[in-house]
Amino acid sequence: MNWAFPGDETPDPAVEHETATWGPLAAATRELVDLCVMSEVDAEEVAAATADVEAAVARLRKVRRQQTLGQEHLLNGRRRPWGNPVIGMRNPIAPPIQVHTEPDGHAECEFHCGPAFEGPPGLVHGGVVALVLDQLLGHAVGARGRPGMTGTLTIVYRQGTPLGDLRAEAWVDREDGIKTWAKAQMIGPDGVTAEAEGVFLLPRALRDRVPDAGTS
Repeated sequence: MNWAFPGDETPDPAVEHETATWGPLAAATRELVDLCVMSEVDAEEVAAATADVEAAVARLRKVRRQQTLGQEHLLNGRRRPWGNPVIGMRNPIAPPIQVHTEPDGHAECEFHCGPAFEGPPGLVHGGVVALVLDQLLGHAVGARGRPGMTGTLTIVYRQGTPLGDLRAEAWVDREDGIKTWAKAQMIGPDGVTAEAEGVFLLPRALRDRVPDAGTS
């Protein structure tokens, strides 16, 4: 079962222009975040870099949007989660992750978690692991045409997730009325590091547009 929801009607040239404008800034800021925890330059260089960053902040704060990117895109029928902390192109704290989905409710991604995401020494913070798996579960559910809000999320940590190159996958387990159950796992070089199960609830605004949603 699938269901077509409104897509992004912004002309391609406009999207490409926004991407070319903001993408490099976000990418450079991601590297800056990484270097804030990894650089070993001397105090003079740190002071100079601080002045440069403060100058950039002064430039960017000249005009500030009144709504978040998510709110603006929602009101305009767009589906570009550029502010998302996992997949957002414009969000420097996002790796960002590119998720690949299939209509049967399967989602997967390969990505890199650097030092900025460290929790225990050499390992990805457990909250970051949960964040990524929650996002991936949502993609799997949405791929089935039944987008949902996370109702419950259960994480089982099998072993530490090492910093570096990782892979994750998610799939829809079952559906019942407005609820969809999905499962996911994080995979490192030594196998599965964490497993997740989530229950996702179809938003009220969409329940009359999805066949067999019911009310349970």
